[in-house]
Amino acid sequence: MDIVFGNTVVRKICQNAVGKLKRRLDDIRDADTMEVLLTLPGRCHALVGNRKGQWAMDAEHPRRLIFRPLGNPLPVSKDGRIDLKLITAIEVIDVEDYHGK
Repeated sequence: MDIVFGNTVVRKICQNAVGKLKRRLDDIRDADTMEVLLTLPGRCHALVGNRKGQWAMDAEHPRRLIFRPLGNPLPVSKDGRIDLKLITAIEVIDVEDYHGK
């Protein structure tokens, strides 16, 4: 998959990534579609509330790799959900601990 970065700070964090964060980024790059991410370590999951539309994967505890699928418009399946097997690019928004915020 293709990865773009939300800003230069996030880009630098990801370019200098080590450990779990680097593995997650490598997993994303190696995946054909976003659907594959659900089968890999890292607990890829959709976020809710004020983060609806964003997704997260575990990085170094307690931080998470936060991203959103890219597409204009996003492909939607018959049940109204994003069709993850058609998502081939994401935007990394942040790497942070969003719990308790």
